[in-house]
Amino acid sequence: MKQKVFLIILLFSILGVSCTKSKFNYPDTKKVSQVDEYFGEIVEDPYRWLEDDNSEETENWVSAQNELTQSYLAMIPFREQIKKRLTELWDYETIKSPSKKGNRYFFFKNDGKQEQHVLYVQNSLEDEAEILIDPNELSDYGTVSMNSEYAISTDGKYIAYQISRGGSDWHEILVRDIETKQDIEDHVTWVKFSKIAWYKDGFYYSRYPETEDGREFSSLNENHKIYYHKLGTSSTEDKVVFDNKDFPLRGYSAEVSGDEKYLFIYEKESSSGNNLYVKNLQKDDGFVMLTKGFKYDYDVIDQVGDNLIVLTNFNAPKYKLVRINVNSLNVGNWIDVLPEKKEVLQKCALAGDKIIASYMQDAKTKLEVYNIKGGYLYDIELPTLGSVSDINSSVNSNEAFYTFSSFTVASTIFKYDVENNLSEIYFEPQIDFNASEYETKQIFYKGKNGIKIPMFIVHKKGLELDRENPTLLYAYGGFNSSKLPSFREDRLVWLENGGIFALANIRGGGEYGENWHKAGARLNKQNVFDDFIAASEYLIEEQYTSPEKLAIQGASNGGLLIGAVVNQRPDLFKVAFPEVGVLDMLRFHKFTIGWAWVEEYGSSADSIQFQNLYNYSPLHNIHEDIDYPAVMAITADHDDRVVPAHSFKYIATLQEKYNGKNPTLIRIQTNAGHGSGKPVNIKIQEAADKWTFAFYNMGEVPNYIE
Repeated sequence: MKQKVFLIILLFSILGVSCTKSKFNYPDTKKVSQVDEYFGEIVEDPYRWLEDDNSEETENWVSAQNELTQSYLAMIPFREQIKKRLTELWDYETIKSPSKKGNRYFFFKNDGKQEQHVLYVQNSLEDEAEILIDPNELSDYGTVSMNSEYAISTDGKYIAYQISRGGSDWHEILVRDIETKQDIEDHVTWVKFSKIAWYKDGFYYSRYPETEDGREFSSLNENHKIYYHKLGTSSTEDKVVFDNKDFPLRGYSAEVSGDEKYLFIYEKESSSGNNLYVKNLQKDDGFVMLTKGFKYDYDVIDQVGDNLIVLTNFNAPKYKLVRINVNSLNVGNWIDVLPEKKEVLQKCALAGDKIIASYMQDAKTKLEVYNIKGGYLYDIELPTLGSVSDINSSVNSNEAFYTFSSFTVASTIFKYDVENNLSEIYFEPQIDFNASEYETKQIFYKGKNGIKIPMFIVHKKGLELDRENPTLLYAYGGFNSSKLPSFREDRLVWLENGGIFALANIRGGGEYGENWHKAGARLNKQNVFDDFIAASEYLIEEQYTSPEKLAIQGASNGGLLIGAVVNQRPDLFKVAFPEVGVLDMLRFHKFTIGWAWVEEYGSSADSIQFQNLYNYSPLHNIHEDIDYPAVMAITADHDDRVVPAHSFKYIATLQEKYNGKNPTLIRIQTNAGHGSGKPVNIKIQEAADKWTFAFYNMGEVPNYIE
């Protein structure tokens, strides 16, 4: 310990750490008079010019901010050692669960050194797998990725697949001959939020109209439609199959039943709830609206004859599995196959003549098997506390695959014999990390009004609770999204250096069903922040850490969370990472897909909702009298889901108003988006920069320093 203290003193002496703001020579950010009036309230927005991501001024500002951030990080001696260790940890072979389509198996694989996962195909599990699509060949820097939404033609000859460039939500659909491993001429563009549903000699997909040049990453996404593309034709000839001109801000996706008898259309107007339409493709009939209204979710899991097997929260906040006969539109004729129960039903898969049901019990997975009529048979035993991320199976086969992971257990593929209830490891990754040295526990802490909230805590065995442990608290708290135990290579560096990782399952997520979600949405959003603050206080009160050693992290909606709590309780935190965050709560709905979040947050167009949003909006609650922790906002230039202007305006305001000694920086990644499809080298550098920033501002020196 004395040696570590000496190293810290020496390090800070070398770097010449200053306690004055003069150390941070922030770029000049001009202010332009811009005011809006909301129900009599005047709101200034002087940095709105940063919303123009194509202007030369914005480009220069981004360059200046990145230069400052990189020069700050470059002066910290252990940055390269952290990057080196992260590179070692990422260098191991991974695969994703095989999926049997027709007579072949398809799976993604990465040898540990590839920027993007590669799609392989094999005729049987015993045959040697062959590369089918390698997205690493599509760009020099690994910035082109392949989406997991692909489809195999009915005759097994072709695969239609989606690629994304630079992490954008915009996709292109290409078609490849599986035998020759070569693309054919078919090419569809302006695809977004789409599935691919093969039917006969073509496929259904979703796209938006072509966007004005230079506005593709920020303009509002409107007029989504379902098209049908026939192989061998130009996409300009594709026919509109489904749209709704009366509601331009709705989104659509298509699926086709396994026997190609039915076409299903999902219609959404927000981030939750959908209408479900069905069309009999063997008749000339039109679409039939099977459900009405956007209050509930409906997801067709499979189809047996004229019966649809649907996962829904209709009158079941914790979800249930129902059987719907398409010849009867009366809800009273729906049959509950798996009725709602105490645990949340997350996903189901038909396998042979059985149902594999993945339940969430206190934010961790429980796998159960039922007969086709819903009679319970047995559990599938899982290795430890953790989660199952996917289940690949077929009603025509007794073979299934599922993927298990936990905080210290890398994604492991299990092959499951449905008929005999036997699981065996199909693929187990070999990683340079000794999981046996660490422990994971789940505690329940009290939030406001005594509500019980689960939290996972991970650390080295035998850790001393002396308030001196660097701790990273992560949460999300929104959109009915559940955060279960999962494996992340970047967090291993934190754990190896004596750090504690904590995951709080706060309200707003789906860990306890729709009621838990609604308790943290719209006018209840403050509950999310209160739950996170209570988690922080628990970690401090129980002496896991102290405010001088506590870092907090959240992305997207979680970035909003971090931005809000540093305004409300800055005294609890030393370091904060608001990543790709929704930070301007008055204008979020004016960009790309932001309109779909109004159901979650509310809208500044409504007087009551405006006041609620204004009260916690991270951008609008930055004040000069707040002593902020060290902040590194993180965003990307191709993020067309949460546009980078949120982070630009936020950090410009923070740099203007904060007068303390801690750095308030922004890291803006080029050729990257909201997170999906990010190349491994960018992931490693981003993680290295985060942990370097956190350790340094906590006064910690990682073990990699000799």
